[in-house]
Amino acid sequence: MTDRRVTTRVLIVGGGGAGLTASMLLSLMEVDTILVSSLPGTSNQPKAHVLNQRAMEIMKDCGVADDIYAVGTPPSAMSRTAVYAGFAGRPDAGRLIHKQESWGAGGQDEDWAAVSPMVSSNLPQIRLEPILKARAEALAPGRVCFHHEVVDLSEGPSTVTATVVDHTTGGTYLVEADHLLACDGGRTVGSKVGIDLEGPRDLSRTVSFYVSADFSRWATDPDVLLRWHWCPNIGKMIVIAPMGPTRWGGESEEWVVHIGYPIDDQRAFDDAAVERDVRDALGIGDHPLDIHLISRWTIGGLVANRFRSGRVFVAGDAAHRHPPTGALGLTSAMHDVQNLCWKLALHVRGVAGDGLLDTYEAERKPIDARNVRRSLENSRAYAKLGARLGVVDPEVDPETRWSRLARLWSGLAEDEAHRREILEMLSAQSQEFHEHDVEYGYAHVSTAVVPDGSPAGREHDFRWFEPSTRPGSPLPHAWLENWDFERCSSLDLVPVDRFVVLAGEDGHEWCEAARRVGHELGVGIDAHRVGHSRGDLRDPRLRWARVREIEPSGAILVRPDRCVAFRSITAVDDPVHVLRVALRSILSL
Repeated sequence: MTDRRVTTRVLIVGGGGAGLTASMLLSLMEVDTILVSSLPGTSNQPKAHVLNQRAMEIMKDCGVADDIYAVGTPPSAMSRTAVYAGFAGRPDAGRLIHKQESWGAGGQDEDWAAVSPMVSSNLPQIRLEPILKARAEALAPGRVCFHHEVVDLSEGPSTVTATVVDHTTGGTYLVEADHLLACDGGRTVGSKVGIDLEGPRDLSRTVSFYVSADFSRWATDPDVLLRWHWCPNIGKMIVIAPMGPTRWGGESEEWVVHIGYPIDDQRAFDDAAVERDVRDALGIGDHPLDIHLISRWTIGGLVANRFRSGRVFVAGDAAHRHPPTGALGLTSAMHDVQNLCWKLALHVRGVAGDGLLDTYEAERKPIDARNVRRSLENSRAYAKLGARLGVVDPEVDPETRWSRLARLWSGLAEDEAHRREILEMLSAQSQEFHEHDVEYGYAHVSTAVVPDGSPAGREHDFRWFEPSTRPGSPLPHAWLENWDFERCSSLDLVPVDRFVVLAGEDGHEWCEAARRVGHELGVGIDAHRVGHSRGDLRDPRLRWARVREIEPSGAILVRPDRCVAFRSITAVDDPVHVLRVALRSILSL
């Protein structure tokens, strides 16, 4: 017997990064939600920790970016990643092999600074999720419920009903919602509605140690976030990342240490054996390690066969699972819900048709599938590198593996070609740390985007992102000023729940059309004219002029998720009609 029945517009299942972000965004859009999580609290594992620029833009929308920056890794301490020979315990251990910039070099990379007003950040989920949860609770008091588990659900013609167990009290209740958003990692909801994750599974197993330790005598590069240690002692690569919480770099008080095993190696399940492997690999002997948690997870690349089943949607790990290489998992989850939430908000208000909700899968599934492929490629590159180095060869002894690694610094003429080959392979691993076009270079193709007939952007290396206002593209960033000389980014002009028309300096008629069409369709639309010396906003650096790709009489229409939805290069005879047709198409009316 159930104790009670409650109703809501959107039931969110799962209280990780995706679910909490969805809760915050929908609350800011004034959509009633209930979030339930089967877990008693937020994550007890560091897990995902890198937040790229686009993710931080969403965190700013939610009102938590400053909180994240305040306790996250200082930009200078995450500006590089590096590869080393071993870690400790012998003269050559800890020798630097290669170092390269990562995720915008802590704000030093001009190309990354030109794309967003936000810099990438780093904060482990054990500290990120409490920030998100506190904000979600403040925006929706009493509607964020941890230790509440969905055990069953059914879908009717106009609602979806979930049976929820409150594990604190033991009571059971029903939640009746217009829509359900599953952010539960695929554990419960997806299988109940026939959504399956497809792709390669269980390619290898990783064991992660979350520890407090003093590594400062060996980790001496203060600018390095991720440390990749080829460890000939046992023929494995060990990845080490500082976790703060008050000091970073080599001075960090906490760390995560990752070690990998073949999927069928049962040794991975023996805590004592794995700890011995870590100590042997790093050469730290009985150096004190305060082990907080040992976790195990498998490498794979999965994408859901569907992102929607009736009134149920999946996002985050329930829709796609990645290797951690490239840091695309958590960030993709945040981008999923940013894409979906404004669509749900307009639909439950009755101003958008059901077809708008179908565009979530049409837009996000190809992007998430690409991100999964990129994560797998990043991961596989290390296997190729290890094989070429010869340091993971189980058929030879540790000294032979060390001698093979030492070819990189021998100075011998016969080793120079090998050294250059390895350094070039490591430099190519910028595919993991500088994949800017992967993070920003998507192109949405759906009925929520009105094509303008312009050709797709030219093919180029995925490390290189070119901003554009072509429909389907993310809105480019440019610093603008109002006439009181107050500065804002073009991205700041787009609220989480409103469309925006950005017209050229001569686009008065587009702005008036936006007001009329928005009122007619019941949709919020802001409008601004932008020019270097004329308009509602000034473009003092001419950055907007270089990326807007419209004439002074043209305009672009931007969706609440900052995707360009429509573009007119020039003026038209009847902008009200043109904008009305475009918006009705976007809204599936």
